[in-house]
Amino acid sequence: MISTAIAIQNATQDAVMDESVMDMARAMYQMKDIMDEDHFAQAIFRYSAHLSAMTATLVTHAILTESQINDMIETIKEMEAMGKDIE
Repeated sequence: MISTAIAIQNATQDAVMDESVMDMARAMYQMKDIMDEDHFAQAIFRYSAHLSAMTATLVTHAILTESQINDMIETIKEMEAMGKDIE
């Protein structure tokens, strides 16, 4: 359990320090004075979404094995297919 918590903590830290995430943060900081409120809000939203997705991906890989991830993906695909059949 402690190893899982550490793996999640490390994955979160890796997401925050990811080069693409840092590039987005750097660009927003450098352009904050020239962006209007709407563009700044959109940039913050994109940054947050990217960071959240990166964190979720890295945490998933930290706590699940490759076969568990593949099973999860297959289950999601099956559920999506069933949802389309219902429509």
